[in-house]
Amino acid sequence: MIVVIKSNASPEKQEQLISWLKGMGLGIHLSVGEFQTVLGLIGDTSKVDMDLLESLDIVDSVKRVSETFKCCNRKFHPDDTVVNVGDVKIGGGNFVMIAGPCSVESEEQIVGIAKAVKAAGADLLRGGAFKPRTSPYDFQGLKGEGIELLKTARKETGLPIVTEIMNLKDLPLFEDIDVLQVGARNMQNFDLLKELGTLHKPVLLKRGLANTLKELLMSAEYIMASGNEQVILCERGIRTYSDYLRNTLDLAAVPMLHELSHLPVIVDPSHATGIARMVPPMSLAAAACGADGLIIEVHNDPSHALCDGAQSLTPAVFGELAEKVRSVRAAAM
Repeated sequence: MIVVIKSNASPEKQEQLISWLKGMGLGIHLSVGEFQTVLGLIGDTSKVDMDLLESLDIVDSVKRVSETFKCCNRKFHPDDTVVNVGDVKIGGGNFVMIAGPCSVESEEQIVGIAKAVKAAGADLLRGGAFKPRTSPYDFQGLKGEGIELLKTARKETGLPIVTEIMNLKDLPLFEDIDVLQVGARNMQNFDLLKELGTLHKPVLLKRGLANTLKELLMSAEYIMASGNEQVILCERGIRTYSDYLRNTLDLAAVPMLHELSHLPVIVDPSHATGIARMVPPMSLAAAACGADGLIIEVHNDPSHALCDGAQSLTPAVFGELAEKVRSVRAAAM
């Protein structure tokens, strides 16, 4: 249920209303916008008398919300959420470029790539320390050592770090990580999501390869319901009948997610296509359709990469792409 408060309502009366609603056992999601204040009522609202609520002099309107996701629902929070990562802003008209290798391989590699992508205009550095691989025989990442190398790259460049967490037991290693990524395979690892909801640290949540948009939003709801509102949604391609691409990039998800939710939405064209030459056109398409950012795999020597070299751009190609993305953004705005 949503309660829209009149613009001239006094803070005292708002507090009285919130206290009364909390007394019914309801959770309150407060959204203070430029023109209106919205109370999102979470819990069993069947006992709430809508007519009584609407009769209050500070209430403008009352609406029931049929969707099961509440915290991330745009009806509860009409204004775009802006996630802050240090000085970097994501969402609300702020576009970010996240770039780096699929996996951290050495200090020379990660520091060199970090410097190259920063020079090309990247805002954050991505890199995998823990790697979920389909085959148990593939490179699984440097784990704790990889985390330390990412910190070294951050110290050298100032770029905030984005890296994937796979298991709750590894959480202490991520204490100094700027953005925790939840990969596609863990999108419905609800114990992990609930724990990340207690951290008050930005979480980049990737859509599962066979999950609906509603399921993605419900996963975001797990994080937000535990208290963490700093969630970034990521479209990274879904499994379809395509036989020439790794996945199918669902770009229609971007405007639909923006319609349904106030959370930032970024796009991962690297995992979506699995082919380096497909990354630039899909990146430009993502920028044109309203994405709040891109996360792109960049490697200094893709042919010898230990993980996903086929979908990685070289730093030079990434630099050229970044320029084109900025041009598309300028034309689309």
